[in-house]
Amino acid sequence: MALLTCRDLSLGYDGHEIVHGLNFEINAGDYLCIVGENGSGKSTLMKTILGLQAPVGGKILTGDGLKQNEIGYLPQQTVVQRDFPASVWEIVLSGCGNRMGLRPFYNKTEKQIAKDNIEKMGLTSLSKRCYRELSGGQQQRVLLARALCATKKMLLLDEPVSGLDPKATAEMYELTERLNKNDGITVIMISHDIKSAVKYADRILHIGSEIFFGTKDEYLKSEFASTFLKGGEDNG
Repeated sequence: MALLTCRDLSLGYDGHEIVHGLNFEINAGDYLCIVGENGSGKSTLMKTILGLQAPVGGKILTGDGLKQNEIGYLPQQTVVQRDFPASVWEIVLSGCGNRMGLRPFYNKTEKQIAKDNIEKMGLTSLSKRCYRELSGGQQQRVLLARALCATKKMLLLDEPVSGLDPKATAEMYELTERLNKNDGITVIMISHDIKSAVKYADRILHIGSEIFFGTKDEYLKSEFASTFLKGGEDNG
């Protein structure tokens, strides 16, 4: 069974439908990039997968033992979040929250998971630093480490390179690719950068007035790619 299946899924908010009849499935180890026009429903789809809002219609099914609360999530950052007054360690450890159940304190296993993910993201020397003192690229690595504390199977990343400089952008793409290829983590990423999406992903979901889902090679041969790759980027 697929890790995630969207069946006749319709999305919207405040009674307004923005996506209708969406069908696709993701298998373990896939790297899916979601692209499309601004306001087309990309972030809404991600929030619906996470259970943060209900679909207008249709179903989202999970398989291979994946539970909704075991999906790692890196949302778009806001200005307020960038100024959050907590340490790197505290933020990463908070990613273990869903593992705690009714316990009031983190246990030894959860602390080790946080430590391992801090190390994996190259943040060990920064673990006691205040989050708001870090660069944009370092902050995104902290949030990625936090997301990894919630999952061993699937990561959802909502425009993780938005606002980053070219060096930090390249590092974030390389980290994500390594998690996918080396650790076998399924990646679903929203990206406004079509060229990078096509470079790193093996599957593309294009949402707009028409919907495309298929392999990277199929996308490159489609009218969607010929239109969007002309400008290099979509509108977010």
